[in-house]
Amino acid sequence: MKLDDDTIERKLLQLPEWDYYENAIHTEYEFDNFKDCFSAMSRIAFECEALNHHPNWSNTYNILKITLSTHDEDGVTIKDFKLAEAIEAIVEEED
Repeated sequence: MKLDDDTIERKLLQLPEWDYYENAIHTEYEFDNFKDCFSAMSRIAFECEALNHHPNWSNTYNILKITLSTHDEDGVTIKDFKLAEAIEAIVEEED
């Protein structure tokens, strides 16, 4: 079920690295180098498969940009927040 804007903003208080705009939640991470960035992406990919939910993402050298929304619901759902929380945990471990 698509979440309303107030719920999204409230949930983002727990994820300060993330922003809500254009009907999705977004973040960007900077790593020391490409290898560290790609390592994090690989770990995130396993979590995506486990949750059966996949981001729109890109990386350029050491920068990883991630956008999450639930296409079936045309907006942000609890699935996006579960994945965002998992991504945060993975990136924190990489530091």
